Amino acid sequence: MNTYLRARSFKSRLDFIVAIFGLAFVLALTIFGQARAGEMKLALVTPNDVKAGSLLLKSTEGGKYLEAPRLATDFNVTVSGPTARTIVTQRFENPADGFVEGVYVFPLPENSAVDTLKIIAGNRVIVGEVKERQEAKVIYETAKASGQAAALLEQERPNLFTNSVANIGPHETVIVQIEYQETVKQSSGTFSLRLPLVVAPRYMPAPIVQSVDFSNDGYGVTVNDPVPDRERISPPVLDPRKHAPVNPTTISVTLNAGFALGEVKSLYHPIKTDPVSQVISLVDANVPADKDFALEWQAAGTAPQAGLFTETVNGKNYLLGFVTPPVAATNEVFKPRETIFVIDNSGSMEGPSMVQAKDSLIYGLNQMKPGDHFNVIRFDDTMDQLFADAVPADKENIDRAKAFVSRLNANGGTEMIPPMRAALMDSHASDTSHLRQVVFLTDGAIGNEEQLFATISKGLGRSRVFMVGIGSAPNSYLMTRAAELGRGTFTHIGEAAEVTARMQDLFSKIGSPVVTELKAELVGNSAKITPDMLPDLYRGEPVLLMAAARDLSGSLKISGNIGAQPWEVTLPIAKAAKGDGISKLWARRRIADFEVASTLGTLTYDAANKAILAMALDHQIVSSQTSLVAVDKTPKRPPGEKLTRADIPLNLPAGWDYDSVFGEEMPAVEQRDARAEFLQLAMLQKPAAVPGQQQVMLPQTATPAEFMMLIAGILLVLSLAFRLALPRQSPRQM
Repeated sequence: MNTYLRARSFKSRLDFIVAIFGLAFVLALTIFGQARAGEMKLALVTPNDVKAGSLLLKSTEGGKYLEAPRLATDFNVTVSGPTARTIVTQRFENPADGFVEGVYVFPLPENSAVDTLKIIAGNRVIVGEVKERQEAKVIYETAKASGQAAALLEQERPNLFTNSVANIGPHETVIVQIEYQETVKQSSGTFSLRLPLVVAPRYMPAPIVQSVDFSNDGYGVTVNDPVPDRERISPPVLDPRKHAPVNPTTISVTLNAGFALGEVKSLYHPIKTDPVSQVISLVDANVPADKDFALEWQAAGTAPQAGLFTETVNGKNYLLGFVTPPVAATNEVFKPRETIFVIDNSGSMEGPSMVQAKDSLIYGLNQMKPGDHFNVIRFDDTMDQLFADAVPADKENIDRAKAFVSRLNANGGTEMIPPMRAALMDSHASDTSHLRQVVFLTDGAIGNEEQLFATISKGLGRSRVFMVGIGSAPNSYLMTRAAELGRGTFTHIGEAAEVTARMQDLFSKIGSPVVTELKAELVGNSAKITPDMLPDLYRGEPVLLMAAARDLSGSLKISGNIGAQPWEVTLPIAKAAKGDGISKLWARRRIADFEVASTLGTLTYDAANKAILAMALDHQIVSSQTSLVAVDKTPKRPPGEKLTRADIPLNLPAGWDYDSVFGEEMPAVEQRDARAEFLQLAMLQKPAAVPGQQQVMLPQTATPAEFMMLIAGILLVLSLAFRLALPRQSPRQM
């Protein structure tokens, strides 16, 4: 009887064990099946599976790829007198079978006031809001984690932005619109508009690592990184030898100049004009985003020499005025010049850019006159100075300099600080008999702009810095700010055919009497005028001023000296015409004033950031301290569904040589986990800069680690069940 009961008890326990094991096995298959189903929606492919022209992101699964989101961009520009309003429409298309987050780094004009972000989802339009930068990031990451469609627009530099678009569904197209306001540029009677279309790869100086002895207990290490956000401004770049151009772009410009138009021309793209609407567009419906678009126009007769425009927003009046000083007849004998030429021969200059830079410098050498002095400095990640000091511009020295320049080849990195410091080193600082000028030729492809600005502001002295931007996609923010701090000008040379005309115009300006001791005031009004630091003016260069007050009245008075002759002009505010977007432009210029003040040391870094934040929030524009965020309240990605981040690659700028910029072949573009930054943010830490080439652990058929861990857990449970199920033996039975 006891044997029967024991057998029956053992059978019951065995049935219990089998039931537990069966339930656990079914549960494991269900969980693993759901996990694999979520992963498999990423639909990894091989190169043979996709159509021509598809861009593949490398996965960690050998030979398998994920199709990258595709991007197309439309620019719709409306010029209204001295200002322009641009709507940028970015269409993110997800060709894959899983949800992705697209991250796109792109350029905008350096003086643009970005104030609008929209997500267009079907018949709905979700309008973004300007928030403090960290707050906007939290809102976006929370929406992303919740499966909601969201977009976040962040400023990395005044001319460099990142647009992140979360939860783009399988085979879905998400449309994001960005709007910004800018001023039209004017020089020597020519008005111009530039649309930067590609971010050039930037050289990042290595961090300076310092060891610090804290105490007898040990040592600490501090890192001083000249480009702390280097990963955020280093998107992947395609090798044009292996990939057709991506990111097709369309451009449409409605040109309401405010005066009868003369010649209208595009410098780098063929254009056409609709005879009915007078809208200017590209001859080719789509162009690759690999070089800047530049449009110039002139008046049919004499170009306007002055303008005055106002806008009223929320009961406050904003003023924009410009005046081009006349070319004064003078008998003054021009002072001889001491010109220091600096030429960039780093790897990014390889190809047409190096040819243009060398031709430009040789043209400048040919403009040297008896009595002038000069020197030549070349740099990549090393530096050479042709002469120990500036030498007379005689034939022997000029010929030696031309030979030196002709032998230059592009190679290496772009260490711009040492040559700028050397160029500003003035061994004759008290000499008033010569005008000292630095002509700096570069594409400006660096990430440590602030270091260059600080170098100029600290070492300028009597020198004047003239920046010459070379190539199809120069860093215009660096060029314009460096010229402003150096009290000079910025000239852009985009093609070899422009060298003579551009350099001729530059040397005509710097060889003419400059408008100095420039002053501006509102007569009968106490409103503040911006910019804070009024520039020196050169031939054909207008002075652009803005002001804001509750009540603008009286007149705008501008005065200075042209050479030795006094010059003055008065613009009655009552005669001002209505303008568009002036309030945003005023706020953007005030933010630039705060940035300049921080560089010059007249405002602390923290105080400048606080002022920028307040100004940007008050006028609802993007800045270094604010971002635009838009969120669709309806979730679209199911809970548990994988979200993959894909950094959208850029084209290499036209004319650049891939190997000269990157050296050996870069790894294939890879994807990463879309949650990486948010996990850090949730812990109240600064989001980690995740390298653009980092891999995300995609489905691995050879090593299903998650499944193995689950099985291991089940086996532990089963071992415990067996232990409980087996009959206990008494010592007597043993």
